[in-house]
Amino acid sequence: MEQVIRRFNIITLRPHWAQYIISQGFMFLVSLVLFLVAGHETITFKAPFLILGSGTTLMMLYGCLYQCKLRFIISSEQLIIQHGIFHRASDYIELYRIVDFSENRDILEQLFGLKTVSIYSGDRTNPKLDIYGVKEKLDVVAIIRERVEYNKRRKGIYEITNR
Repeated sequence: MEQVIRRFNIITLRPHWAQYIISQGFMFLVSLVLFLVAGHETITFKAPFLILGSGTTLMMLYGCLYQCKLRFIISSEQLIIQHGIFHRASDYIELYRIVDFSENRDILEQLFGLKTVSIYSGDRTNPKLDIYGVKEKLDVVAIIRERVEYNKRRKGIYEITNR
């Protein structure tokens, strides 16, 4: 009997714009304070504050650009992570290797209606993957779980537990 291979739609996830604020907000505040201190008339040595402020601003902009270029692609058989700015890289997790999930929301994510989905796998390079900046209403775990179960059945992989 011939096995029918089910094809799922490819889903591409990108961090929500509010995740930039959550991730880079502290760096923004630090650079703002450094520039405000450098601009105060009683400060005689302004150069260190300007240099530190410029450095933190560049780090913040790099973090925002990195996050803007980040992609999590869920295909029929793999979870692909595309990341990097100057050097683009792609990491692959075979879906049948995924063993567990969790969802977390810190206070800022709750305010913006976002969550972080953690995926645990038997993959050597990515044993834990955090997909952050996901809209709270999007059930990523159910989407991935369905594909994981399908791929495990198709490849004949069964979990053996010692309880």
